[in-house]
Amino acid sequence: MVDVQTVSIVVATASVVVGVVFAVLQLRDLVKTRQTDLIMRLYSRYGSEGFQKSQEKLWKRLGEEDLNFHDYLEKYGSGGLVAEWATVGTFFEGVGILLYKKLIDIDLVDDLFTAPAKMAWDRMKNSIIEARKEYRQPTIFEWFEYLYDELVKRERQK
Repeated sequence: MVDVQTVSIVVATASVVVGVVFAVLQLRDLVKTRQTDLIMRLYSRYGSEGFQKSQEKLWKRLGEEDLNFHDYLEKYGSGGLVAEWATVGTFFEGVGILLYKKLIDIDLVDDLFTAPAKMAWDRMKNSIIEARKEYRQPTIFEWFEYLYDELVKRERQK
């Protein structure tokens, strides 16, 4: 026969297990909610008028003229390529580092940013490579490149 003490130990143990399971589920939900909030903030920034204007100017300038990075800087200076180049590149650099650190989910990044990130990298790649050489900084936009590589790798796996 089971005594009262044994029953109370079983009930206490079951309560602890249920509490731990509930806490784990709550924590998983919190992490997912925070990642979703972060990605939506990024998407909101990407869709902002200021970002879109910078991107449009950059695409227009990179598409219309066949200038190398050094000549481009001389022609447009800090009010031209540098500001727009930095705005677009830094955005995708941030998304790349968040992805690398596993702070955002690759599925969300893929759904929202594959086309814009790939298009941006394709258009900016040559100027980024030139900037790395010009300034002897091989890490300029390394996380942007990482983002591009991960999205291409994911696309090939589909």
